[in-house]
Formats: sequence, structure tokens, C-alpha cells
Amino acid sequence: MSRIGPRYRVQFRRKREGRTDYQHRLKLLRSDKPRLVVRISLKHVIAQIIRATPGGDLTLASAYSKELGGLGWKGSTSNTSAAYLVGLLCGYRALKAGVKECVLDLSMRSPTPQANAFAALKGALDAGLQIPRGEGVLPSEERLRGEHISQFAAKLKSDDEDAYRARFSLYFKRGLSPEQLPEHFNQVKQAIITQYGG
Repeated sequence: MSRIGPRYRVQFRRKREGRTDYQHRLKLLRSDKPRLVVRISLKHVIAQIIRATPGGDLTLASAYSKELGGLGWKGSTSNTSAAYLVGLLCGYRALKAGVKECVLDLSMRSPTPQANAFAALKGALDAGLQIPRGEGVLPSEERLRGEHISQFAAKLKSDDEDAYRARFSLYFKRGLSPEQLPEHFNQVKQAIITQYGG
């Protein structure tokens, strides 16, 4: 079909840019439930509970991985452990805002099982939100605690000390040994539960 003439309709800008799938968004909006929107960048994780209104989207609760530093987190702000903690924090804030159930919104991101977005989902579920999900998409407890990072760091340290120091330089700069990440994760998780879960 020719793209010239009165019958051709220009797509919405966000559709042309590949940033919004409007058919998928419409299905989410028809559920008439708030959306748990998880966005992951190279350095941060953002989780928000958003309700669609005729005047535009309304953010009911949110959490950002940079906030974890105020709770004592010294690890990376974009790994699986940080995503879980952000989801947990957002889930508790959503409960205080009166939200009890929602649906997961990954936008254009492919739903890869056990990805960081599903770690944030697991955090929101552990906070007490009811969110539908498929079987086998949630990361294991060992991965959430960062045991894979701890084991990799221990192996790298025994193989090449210089590569170990270079790879985990940010951890050392913040005063955390990567081998201690699972214990540190448990401490920060407990701090979030104590401060927001009560």
C-alpha cells in the first residue's frame, strides 16, 4: 500500500521511537488496577506504582535505588539484590498508600525469566502486594542475596588479585568486600522491614 495520500496515518511519536507498545498498555489499563512499573538503567533501578486517570498517570508510590544508600546499602545500585530491595521498599510504600494489588508493567522490555525486573517484582510480593505472575519467572533466594556475586568474587580473587581489585573497585570504595554481599543484603533488607514494614 502506498504511504502517500490521505489514508496514511502517522503513528504516535513514542510508537515511532519504539518506546511504547500502545496495545499492551491498553490491556494493562483495562485491568483497572494500578501498575507496578519497573525501569532499570545501567546504574539504577526505579519502581513505581502508577494509576491511570483521565488527566494522566498518577504516581501512588515509588522507590529509587539511590535511596538504598540512606539505609546502609553499599553494593551496586543496579544489580539483582538492589532491584529486590527497591521492589520491597516500593511495595511497603504502596501498602501505606492503600494499594493492595497491581499488575506488572515492563513496557518494551522483554520478559526474561529471573531478570532484575522480576527481582523487583519479588520484592513487591514479599512486601505484601498481590501481583499476578507466571511460574518460574522469579529469581532464586540465593541470587537475590547476591551469592553468585560473592562466589565469583572469591574465584576471581584466587585466580587474579589485580582483576579482582579492578572489577570490584566500587565495592571497596564504599567499604564492602564483595564476598560479604549476602550478609550485607540481609542487614539492609531487615532495616527496610523494620523501618517500613511495621
